[in-house]
Amino acid sequence: MALKPANIADALCNPASPAGTCLNLRGHLQRNSLIGPGIQNLDFSLVKNTKVPSISEAANIQFRAEFFNVLNHTNFAPPLNNSAVFDGGGNPVAGAGRIDSTTTTSRQIQFGLKVLW
Repeated sequence: MALKPANIADALCNPASPAGTCLNLRGHLQRNSLIGPGIQNLDFSLVKNTKVPSISEAANIQFRAEFFNVLNHTNFAPPLNNSAVFDGGGNPVAGAGRIDSTTTTSRQIQFGLKVLW
């Protein structure tokens, strides 16, 4: 007969954790209670269609200008790689919670020319 754990934390505890600790659990917060930095991104495109009857009656040339992250807003990534707050000995980790990367690229502009018929 298997023994029932005393509480839910004991049931979810990583067996490889040192005795009396549960290093794989992050406390008793509910799901989605931590909110990371938000994302602000504005993309914009301009398209100019021009008929070209010298090639064919149905021929069009399309010029496109596409702008990604027009406002050049920096969107920080959540600190997923630095989520360990304490090391194996229970000492605080120096880089815990550090935001050190971004989720989107800087402003980018792309031009294109397309022939349609």
